[in-house]
Amino acid sequence: MARLEINRSGEMEVFARAVELGGFSPAARALKMTPSAVSKLVSRMEARLGARLINRSTRKLTLTPEGELFHERTLRVLADLDEAESAVAATQAPRGRVRVSSSVPFGLHHLLPLVPGFSALHPKVILDVVLCDTVVDLMDARVDVAIRSGPMRASQLMARKLGDSPMAVVASPSYLARHGAPETPRALSAHNCIGFNFARHCDKWPFIDGDERLSLPIHGDATAGDGETLRRLALVGQGLARLAHYHVGPDIAAGRLVPVLETYNPGDREDLHAVYVGHGGQLPSRVRALIDFLVAEVDLHAPRDSAGC
Repeated sequence: MARLEINRSGEMEVFARAVELGGFSPAARALKMTPSAVSKLVSRMEARLGARLINRSTRKLTLTPEGELFHERTLRVLADLDEAESAVAATQAPRGRVRVSSSVPFGLHHLLPLVPGFSALHPKVILDVVLCDTVVDLMDARVDVAIRSGPMRASQLMARKLGDSPMAVVASPSYLARHGAPETPRALSAHNCIGFNFARHCDKWPFIDGDERLSLPIHGDATAGDGETLRRLALVGQGLARLAHYHVGPDIAAGRLVPVLETYNPGDREDLHAVYVGHGGQLPSRVRALIDFLVAEVDLHAPRDSAGC
């Protein structure tokens, strides 16, 4: 009877997360526990099993041979539990709140137009949408799905690609009428180039000139914290901006913005991914429903016009 009082699956989840994340502290943050609580739980497991599972002599967590065996079996048990729960959950309509964080451009031009369609398919799911170009910590911000642009960095997060889009340097006809169009990348030093103001952004623009690849610093009298603000500054003639086609494609098609230096365009593309926490394949049906919907419905080449400032 004493064994029934022990939440062995919960202990296994904590143990597996500590191994996955490489320590008690990151596991504690992920599971909303304290590091001491995680440490005590693992110690209780070791005492009950009569074997040391984890070596604590170094800064990096390492498993003992017994720990390796237990970890292997733990993952198998947790996978079986996930499969059992998923089989039951599959018969139920997704419900509950999904918090999704998106960059401002993608959110305004692609995510928000898709919300009515998603809600019609899943009326019991509540979307909590946050638009911000700052990279958020999914755990700290309690975000279920984040839309991120650019190359994916190594992390414990899962990701599904939504698409990619070419980049372009653009300016309004009014700006070009006043200052002319730059004929070469190095001519940008005489132009007002508006860029991002957050620390992770590189303040250089890439170009290709024959066989030579260039990375030129830009200078201007305005910066912005999100791509939509840059787009609007470019629309009112403030200067040149470098943005993805999925963002400014309708403006280019309507003549509100004009691509420049296309001969020197290096052909790089901006990737967009839906990023989420998916430990052990476990994912609430409401979150999976949104991700599957975005993968199926997002079309970065679709002309979603958002004219005006």
